[in-house]
Amino acid sequence: MPGHGSTGNVIAALSSFFIPGLGQLLQGRLLMAIIQFVPAGLLWIMWLGWIIHLWSVLDAAKFKS
Repeated sequence: MPGHGSTGNVIAALSSFFIPGLGQLLQGRLLMAIIQFVPAGLLWIMWLGWIIHLWSVLDAAKFKS
């Protein structure tokens, strides 16, 4: 059973590094992807999007299926 550091989680974390929520989308978690993508986009307007961006990467890396 995949856990922390599994190949899928590493790929998801790298994907979320480039686009917040993409890693969650790759993991099949559509709602969490939307929850992270939309606020990140809105907050980047005020230069605070890095907060959601980091959360997205960590969430994708720590996900247990």
